[in-house]
Amino acid sequence: MFNLLSIVIPVYNEKDLLPVLLAQVQSAELPEGLQRQIIVVDDGSTDGTADVLRRYAQEHAGIEPYFQPANRGKGAAVREGFARARGEIVLIQDADLEYDPAEYGKLLAPILADKADVVFGSRFIGETHRVLYYWHYLGNKLLTMLSNVLTNLNLTDMECCYKVFRREVIDGLKVEEDRFGVEPELTAKVAAARVRIYETPVSYAGRTYAEGKKIHWKDGIEALRCIFQYNGRAIFTRQRRGMSMGQTTRADSTSDPSQ
Repeated sequence: MFNLLSIVIPVYNEKDLLPVLLAQVQSAELPEGLQRQIIVVDDGSTDGTADVLRRYAQEHAGIEPYFQPANRGKGAAVREGFARARGEIVLIQDADLEYDPAEYGKLLAPILADKADVVFGSRFIGETHRVLYYWHYLGNKLLTMLSNVLTNLNLTDMECCYKVFRREVIDGLKVEEDRFGVEPELTAKVAAARVRIYETPVSYAGRTYAEGKKIHWKDGIEALRCIFQYNGRAIFTRQRRGMSMGQTTRADSTSDPSQ
């Protein structure tokens, strides 16, 4: 039975968009009987976002703000949000209005139907999206393909903001990355956990750099590192387990049954 959805919102320097986003999150329709916990983690903003968040939380019930002492990155903010989440389902929501909270229903549906333990959104399988940077699109496709090769998943959008988890999955995860590397890290870890993963289309209203987009080519290099690091760790762990099980089986087969 699912009673509470925890929505984790990392935010950095979004003082103009944050109130709009929070109003959308608060008004987003949820399946009957499901309540929402809204956790907003300000990641050391320098443009007044923290003041906007404090004021909004004072004026609107249901907002749980947390303030990082310094800018540490999206992964660090997600880690803080996960630690404060009380819901049986946990959803990550970016604060930049590129993703629409009105689509929570279809993101939650596979989990509520007990078909999935984790749901990824995808910007590339059917919904409308703003036409922007080709090289970003190509980079995302290459990173997703490389991730799929190592995880043996067939995701179409590993880097999508929208990731939804059953509580049991979150409890088994330790988020290590501080920046945007959290996306390939989470993907590798849920793949290694052998949980049920679904993907659902989401719309996407991407921003230009002039409009405040923050991810850069250096983050793509870091994503490559994370893909190899966390998937390599999972492969090594599986191999060690296989060797250990093989040694145990051989020992059992050669033991003296009279002992």
